[in-house]
Amino acid sequence: MKTSTTPERLRVDPAMRHVVGGRAGRPEKQAASMSEVGRFETGMLGTQANIKRLMDLSGEWIDMVHQRKPPKKLILDMDSSVSETYGQQEGSAYNGHFGCTCYHPLFLFNQDGDLERAMLRRGNKASAKFWRRVLVPVIERYRNQDIPKLFRGDAAFARPALYRLLEAEGYQYAIRIPANDVLEREISHLLKRPVGRPPHKPIVLYTGFLYRAASWQQYRRVVAKVEWHAGELYPRVGFIVTNLWKAPEQVVHYYNGRGTAEQWIKEGKNAIKWTRLSCCTFKDNQTRLQLFALAYNLANFLRRLALPPAVRRWSLTTLREKLVKIGAKVVRHAGYVTFQLAEVAVTRKLFRTLLRRIAKLRLPQPRGSPT
Repeated sequence: MKTSTTPERLRVDPAMRHVVGGRAGRPEKQAASMSEVGRFETGMLGTQANIKRLMDLSGEWIDMVHQRKPPKKLILDMDSSVSETYGQQEGSAYNGHFGCTCYHPLFLFNQDGDLERAMLRRGNKASAKFWRRVLVPVIERYRNQDIPKLFRGDAAFARPALYRLLEAEGYQYAIRIPANDVLEREISHLLKRPVGRPPHKPIVLYTGFLYRAASWQQYRRVVAKVEWHAGELYPRVGFIVTNLWKAPEQVVHYYNGRGTAEQWIKEGKNAIKWTRLSCCTFKDNQTRLQLFALAYNLANFLRRLALPPAVRRWSLTTLREKLVKIGAKVVRHAGYVTFQLAEVAVTRKLFRTLLRRIAKLRLPQPRGSPT
């Protein structure tokens, strides 16, 4: 009985064969089988040199996008996530924070949602482990660009070595740091419960001060936020170390923007399914994560560069369901193939506009190069 797996369906799918081209586009031929794709992924792409090239490829694609639409500033958000594992997968380990056996990948996004770099790590690695391997290549790519550069991270990245690197490279940063007795003494005047009946709306207080931890070589600015909520005995307190010299409220508002990185990670999980790392060996799962990262970036490029304003806020899941996974009738002619798409979720006008905007993104051919 013939299997009905996704690769087996895709090898005979007319749209996929047309995109692949070559022999696969001929009526009597098919695209690569599941075993052929598997050998290409694990046997060829899974080498150490090719994994490194795959890790660099996302950044190269983003640089090409920036040739068409140069950024006016750069904001980098670093965060880790979880990819649950099953069975005896190499590199999987129990992670107490997530409460499961998993891998622990590390991601670095820019302000447009592009995934600058990703790295798969073993499940028991700390949240900030190998941060240099992810961050430094991206810093090097942008080093000569004369634009404002900023970095955000949660308390896992509160590391003096990271502060020093960002300061040396001219980055402004806002990184959450864990509370301690010294920090709380600095804001003791804000930790006294306000007099009177607490209002329904939280009382939010801000302050800033200079602080030097024992492991720091210099004083740095720390911004504190204190929230008093009705019905709660103790306040909610947060500290952010920063070299931004803005009002404390503005620093906190800027830091809170890193929540978008968590949203992009969720989109990668839901739309791209990049947590489906089912290979037995760790290097093969590292390869697969890099392929997922490229697929995510392609979808995000399509969303932010080609979608008309009316649908630009579509999530990647909506983009997949309404634009990619739609029914079509394929009509073959002697010299061309016609795809008659179902006009249900995407109208003809919208689809035509989308194709026109994609065509405008093509980079001009260098003078003297073959067409």
